[in-house]
Amino acid sequence: MRTIDAKRVEHHAIAHDVAAVWRGGGIVIFPTDTVYGIGCDPANETAVERIYAAKGRSRSKPLSLHFGSVFELQDYAPGNALVRLAAEAFLPGPLTLIVERPASIGAFVTGDLPTIGLRAPNHPLCSLLLAVGGPIAATSANPSGRPAYIGTGAVTELPAADVFVDDGPTPVGAESTVIDVTGTAPRLVREGAIGTAMLEMVYGRVEGAR
Repeated sequence: MRTIDAKRVEHHAIAHDVAAVWRGGGIVIFPTDTVYGIGCDPANETAVERIYAAKGRSRSKPLSLHFGSVFELQDYAPGNALVRLAAEAFLPGPLTLIVERPASIGAFVTGDLPTIGLRAPNHPLCSLLLAVGGPIAATSANPSGRPAYIGTGAVTELPAADVFVDDGPTPVGAESTVIDVTGTAPRLVREGAIGTAMLEMVYGRVEGAR
């Protein structure tokens, strides 16, 4: 696995390098605002399968889509008012929005589920995502069952990838909050960096909240 030290290399050069790897069917470990992700081109089924194999991840567990811009994320959930409210209040930021899977995204990305998570991380290296010209299918960069990697600890425990973009500790250091916005009200799937009280200030009611 080739390591790129993001503290020593210009971000635009990293973005160009990583985009080429992704377009070539490679997989990359990259920093986000929450935890490090491992991602690939969502149209490349072989690359997606490599991520599942590298993590030892169950094929029933979906990957999510990571975007370099909030506007691009919203294009994947057109007309969804709950997504629009989240975009205005929290994005880019540590929130994953579960929406209906667009027809352009293969079921192999989501473990045949009809939904998919959307993320727009708040991190300077989101230029990596912008350089690709589309979303990246990703999940947390850790072997399944192990704690998420936040830029500290043993790098040797990371799953195998073609490139590792090392930017040190992540700003948030905790996993994103996950909400399902396929219904008329958001449903809390996983508590994370954005607390329930913050969600309720925007939505008024969040199903599944304690």
